[in-house]
Amino acid sequence: IFYPFGSAAGDTRNAAVDDGSSSVIPLLSPFLFFGRRYQQIYVNNNGHLTFNQASSQYVPDFFAANRSQDIIAGLWTDLDNHARGVISYHQYTNGSVLTRATLDINSHFPNLTFNASWVFVATWDKVPYYNLTNTETSFQVVLISGSIFSFILMNYGDIAVTRLPVEAVYNTVNSFDYFVIPGSINRSFISNLKNSSNVNVPGRWAFRVDSGTKSNKENIIGLQGKLSSFLDLTDSGNIQIVLQQIKQKLVKNGLPSSIELKLRYLQKIKP
Repeated sequence: IFYPFGSAAGDTRNAAVDDGSSSVIPLLSPFLFFGRRYQQIYVNNNGHLTFNQASSQYVPDFFAANRSQDIIAGLWTDLDNHARGVISYHQYTNGSVLTRATLDINSHFPNLTFNASWVFVATWDKVPYYNLTNTETSFQVVLISGSIFSFILMNYGDIAVTRLPVEAVYNTVNSFDYFVIPGSINRSFISNLKNSSNVNVPGRWAFRVDSGTKSNKENIIGLQGKLSSFLDLTDSGNIQIVLQQIKQKLVKNGLPSSIELKLRYLQKIKP
């Protein structure tokens, strides 16, 4: 499921520096990310992409913490390409990669008619965790755009289990739009990322990340469920955890990632 990468694909390699980043990468085509239009990007060695400035942060922000800039993280953790492994990137405006991206997006989002005009591929190939040189972790983050649409593909190969904090996520400055791949914050689970998916392709997660449709915000959806364990919902932190889990389930089943959830309290009064 990986897109072409490495020297054979003409990739540019990041320097082998712990907690390092690429230099600023001017984009050959602007990338729309939840209403913000970016013309540059950074590939950070610790598993994520940022737009406004490079980031050396290796401990992920959990549960949609408000951030100083937008972030797309294939696997946000303490990776160390100084030991070994390769982190590289390439962008395309023509050729077979665009053809492949067009086919993939139309397959994953069949209600759209899409033609890719730009693709950016960032790959972490067999990169170990910090101070664990015997581990190997391989994944890709692929940005795809065309016309008014933009998408992310997250492709996963072998992912080693780690004791380090870890998270696969995208998040925005105001945290209104975010998604955490289920299980990716469970360090003993992440090796299963190569088998999980929201598009029935093992190892791949696909997301539409442009501004979406305004009409989505006007929809009201009812959901009834039962909690498997007790949580004190008077605690705002617990409320956000529950709402995030519900949102992830809804997005996984086809709702737009821009969906907003609100909790309404009802009091039952006996007649």
